[in-house]
Amino acid sequence: MSPIWQPRELVHRDYDSHPPAFAPGYKTSVLRSPRNALISLQNSLSEITGPVFGEKDLDPLDNDLIMNYAKAGLPIGERIIVHGYVRDGFGRPMKNTLVEVWQANAGGRYRHKKDKYLAPIDPNFGGCGRVLTDENGYYFFRTIKPGPYPWRNQASDWRPSHIHFSLSGASFGQRLITQMYFEGDPLIRQCPIVKTINNDDAIRTLIAELDTHAAVPLDCLAYRFDLVLRGHRATLFENRTQGAAQ
Repeated sequence: MSPIWQPRELVHRDYDSHPPAFAPGYKTSVLRSPRNALISLQNSLSEITGPVFGEKDLDPLDNDLIMNYAKAGLPIGERIIVHGYVRDGFGRPMKNTLVEVWQANAGGRYRHKKDKYLAPIDPNFGGCGRVLTDENGYYFFRTIKPGPYPWRNQASDWRPSHIHFSLSGASFGQRLITQMYFEGDPLIRQCPIVKTINNDDAIRTLIAELDTHAAVPLDCLAYRFDLVLRGHRATLFENRTQGAAQ
């Protein structure tokens, strides 16, 4: 009889390599940051098991944000491809990893009822998509390059153009979340959220490079964004909770 598989506890984030929870320059962190020392709790079964994703769970247009919400026409804005690899700290591919993305439209507005920015909502752009990595850990999706937008942090603060990423591992507790910025954007260094990261190398892991080799002539540019789960070249994630078995 084979031994019974036992789920393993998840490893907590390394707090020494991540921004502090309390960063006064990032105004909302004042209320969001904990007031007391954190308590380590045993993981529940739902946190360390499942979900399992397969190709049948995804729609063919899930990784095409240009088409998956289009109704009366195509969305407005610069068409781009975002692609790259998901790897572990040893360079091994992470296959069948669910990569979910969400973003603002070309004007910098999210399709969300609480987003009151004056830029118009694009009726043909939903701003959400997802894709599974292949055997080599490779993913790609098409989208519209998101625009920057002002936010109520300080009087003249703007968020640089960015795309939110969520990676799901072998369990719900292994979900990793980060943001991707675009090479050459001058707003990156001015962003109060980015300024909470006191490590230039970590900031560089969040910036996608222009990749003209993957561009489609007369159609769209491409950006390369690789995600590394751990190790010396690890991508900076907002919630660095990782499974010991992953």
